Amino acid sequence: MESGVGIERLATRARVLVVDDDGLMRSFLEQALTRMGLTVQAEPSAEAALEAAGVFEPDLALLDVRLGGMDGITLLGRLATAVPDCNCIVMTAHGTIEIAIQAMKMGASDFLVKPFAVDALEVVVEKALGVARLKRENKRLRARLRRRSSAPCIVGKSRVMLQLQDLVRTVARSPATVLVEGESGTGKELIAQALHVWGPRKKGPFVKVNCAALPDGLMESELFGHDRGAFTGATGMLRGKFELADGGSLLLDEISEMEFVLQPKLLRSIQEKEFYRVGGSQPIQVDVRILATTNADLVSRVRDGMFREDLYYRLRVVPIQVPALRDRRDDIPLLAQHFLQTASAENGKVFEGIHKEAIARLMDYDWPGNVRELENMIQRAVVICPEAVIGHEHLLWDTPALPADRQAPKHQAFAAGRTLAVHPALPRTDGGALSALPDLPLRELERLWILRILEEEGGNKSRTARRLGINVRTIRNKLREWEDASHARAGALS
Repeated sequence: MESGVGIERLATRARVLVVDDDGLMRSFLEQALTRMGLTVQAEPSAEAALEAAGVFEPDLALLDVRLGGMDGITLLGRLATAVPDCNCIVMTAHGTIEIAIQAMKMGASDFLVKPFAVDALEVVVEKALGVARLKRENKRLRARLRRRSSAPCIVGKSRVMLQLQDLVRTVARSPATVLVEGESGTGKELIAQALHVWGPRKKGPFVKVNCAALPDGLMESELFGHDRGAFTGATGMLRGKFELADGGSLLLDEISEMEFVLQPKLLRSIQEKEFYRVGGSQPIQVDVRILATTNADLVSRVRDGMFREDLYYRLRVVPIQVPALRDRRDDIPLLAQHFLQTASAENGKVFEGIHKEAIARLMDYDWPGNVRELENMIQRAVVICPEAVIGHEHLLWDTPALPADRQAPKHQAFAAGRTLAVHPALPRTDGGALSALPDLPLRELERLWILRILEEEGGNKSRTARRLGINVRTIRNKLREWEDASHARAGALS
């Protein structure tokens, strides 16, 4: 298969380099290690081993101390520079054990005294490979922590993304409140993190609150904390997110889902830079920069009386719009390669790249789930692909990557991973008033009406909630309730 982007090879078996000038010993080691399920390369000299190591990239090397030409101890030091992650085991005769001890001081993980049995070889090799795996895992974890603590990786070279990065760098230096707007999955949280990391508060805390994830009634305590005895179950004092973010930035993710009754308290806290814990009597002053994200049309929510107009303007001091992936198609190959490298490292694989036909398929798709959907696509491909290159056959689509007239029918609403059929007798809204309603019980009418609006909004729960004037959590709860009822009916009939 012809590759289009990147580098790939599956690292399914540990690689062992054997260096011994005795042909019989090389053959013995090669056969024994191969039976252990390892990939083996045997070389007769230190010079040949060094030349092979750069290409073979061994996880483990077995080095005879006495070699013609460069000796094993010198080779040990050279391998440490050429292949830093390679563990080494030295092999020595009875009379040269002190040399083996010297090798251990130089970094060898273990040694074997010739002659040795296969059982002894297996024990030492398995121990050394276990240490090598731990080293690689620690290295991956440290790299992941560095990525999280350093500047976020905003991938994109398209004109719109370069302009966005310039804007973010400029706004990051300001203390102004920022509202990051964009569709779900576009990377709004990443932009908010960049605003924090690229600004003067980067050494302070970056605290996130998902306004859509908390049940009604718990958000106030989450934001502002509570004093002991403030309510049943408040057995101690709890510091809220505002307090934890003092000196740094507070991200209010999906701010459109915040309870309306809590919005005045949030507005006051932003304006006055102080708040009261739940059940508290003393104001607490904080120095916090407010960042907010939304995938909802807040103007419509203000117009519908679901979001306070004064809070909207307080949050939208500086608006930043994150483009949808379909509006930055030139970045798709770059993003796909970035996700391939990340997923490969997490799954212990190495790939040559993505086939050009697969890239073409990715470029032709409209990506309703945006960058998050692309990331999920590549992660799935990395898991299932048994080859050296990701092909189009390894792309499992959430929705068919086909022209609009061949995509999934739009009379289906997707909820909880299943397709729920909409009652054909229920009239369409088409943005206007209802005509006649079918003669059905009120609960059934409610169910069918919510599913109809969900269908018209393409399965988007946030937009459905806005049109119905209810909270998105209500939508989720009702879909879950109907799903559970459907399972119960199926169980009763089985």
